[in-house]
Amino acid sequence: MAITYLKRGKSEADRAEDDSKVRGIVEATLADIEKRGDAAIRELSEKFDGYAPETFRLTPSEIEAAMQKVTAQEMEDITFAQKQIRGFAEAQRASMTDIEVETLPGVILGHKNIPVQSVGCYVPGGKFPMVASAHMSVLTASVAGVPRIVSAAPPVKGAPHPAIVAAQHLGGAHEIYVLGGMQAVGAMALGTQTIDPVHMLVGPGNAFVAEAKRQLYGRVGIDLFAGPTETMVIADDTVDAELCATDLLGQAEHGYNSPAVMVTNSRKLAEATLAEIDRLLAILPTAETASVSWRDYGEMIVCDTYEEMLDVANDIASEHVQVMTDRDDWFLEHMHSYGALFLGPRTNVANGDKVIGTNHTLPTKKAGRYTGGLWVGKFLKTHSYQKVTSDAAAASIGAYGSRLCMLEGFVGHAEQCNVRVRRYGGLNVPYGEGAPVVKS
Repeated sequence: MAITYLKRGKSEADRAEDDSKVRGIVEATLADIEKRGDAAIRELSEKFDGYAPETFRLTPSEIEAAMQKVTAQEMEDITFAQKQIRGFAEAQRASMTDIEVETLPGVILGHKNIPVQSVGCYVPGGKFPMVASAHMSVLTASVAGVPRIVSAAPPVKGAPHPAIVAAQHLGGAHEIYVLGGMQAVGAMALGTQTIDPVHMLVGPGNAFVAEAKRQLYGRVGIDLFAGPTETMVIADDTVDAELCATDLLGQAEHGYNSPAVMVTNSRKLAEATLAEIDRLLAILPTAETASVSWRDYGEMIVCDTYEEMLDVANDIASEHVQVMTDRDDWFLEHMHSYGALFLGPRTNVANGDKVIGTNHTLPTKKAGRYTGGLWVGKFLKTHSYQKVTSDAAAASIGAYGSRLCMLEGFVGHAEQCNVRVRRYGGLNVPYGEGAPVVKS
């Protein structure tokens, strides 16, 4: 048994060095936003986007004007995508129920699922206006019942991107800002003179946006720690090189540092895919970006067995994992660390990104080992409650609690229990002692 790398990407150490260069810039920028507010974000917006309006928030008339620029077909496509995403999010929300159980006579425990009260949704623009990200964040927060949804996206060519504005508005955003990058994330989290801070940040972005969210975590909640888009293709000889190469480069075009990895047990398919990637890069319009990602972060891994393929895939824990084998359901059963699975040759990551209904904001950098992606449940907080409704239950639970508190040395805690035992159980428990055992 052997695992062979026909191509390797940058080492973990090199990737960590790239991250460290971003960290200091973001830290200084967030401190400036917190100190100077609107003035800071205006300077940053003018510097990076050439955009510095009197106010970054769109008015209803400006939203309407932007939406008028969206063609009928584009609007139909946006509406179709939002219908699929809303339907799946609503089904997920319906699976999350409040509960209340009586664990002992007179002892009632329960939990409620309560929406986060305000969310900032970042929608990337830059090289590729990510219309779909508005569906994934804004619409999903709306289904969860978040009462204040703020959405921000950078200008494109000096103006709001019409389709992004349409997606934000139709998805249910209450406030729409034309503001990009770490300045948008910082403004939503920290607040400025004109933007009230939110309780949670969600949405993908570039390395600076991801680092800003990481540094702001704790002050606000975030969906997850997200890095550059990652894709993995797990394939055997049931598929061909064109399919594999197309699916790898389709995600490598996201940016200059988007890892694309193929794991296969067919050396013939691996070598053919490498050749096909070279062919496609000669004709792909986004090859300038995709070729750098493939050069620096692309990997081709050949295994002897399916079990080895599974182990490699679980260890890498890629954001997108496309499985095209003669045993796709076996991988579904045994994969445990990933962002999302795309099973079978008829499925592809682009459909998952844009329209099929699942959420495309997913864990990267091995975070799939401990978290899933953005979904309606991320916007809900599950809060427990308890109540004791009978004197007998108050005395019985109180006695156990008293003795367990004394076991740990918490006398004040024990007295919280003892006072109930005295009042509702009629027992004379000496102050600062554990309650006696009462035989029934």
